[in-house]
Amino acid sequence: MKKYESVIIVNPNVDEAGLKALEEKFTGLINENGKVESVENMGKKRLAYEISKFNEATYMLFNFEAKPDSIAELERVYRITDDIIKFIVVKKD
Repeated sequence: MKKYESVIIVNPNVDEAGLKALEEKFTGLINENGKVESVENMGKKRLAYEISKFNEATYMLFNFEAKPDSIAELERVYRITDDIIKFIVVKKD
């Protein structure tokens, strides 16, 4: 298993309960084929440029270990989740 870091940018209109539900959803998905080391809600921040007509959004950071073939499934679920504006998954050294 390799170490990864993922940042998701969430729609600013999502409330605390919605953020907690997203965190649980992705933690569960990652834990199916790996292990979540930490999840950090970095709060609302102003975006450098407008994305989907939003000027600010909530950032969430996931640090985890996973099998490389499970990353494609995680990214697919990120893409189809309506509340996620942008995301990135990076392999750590």
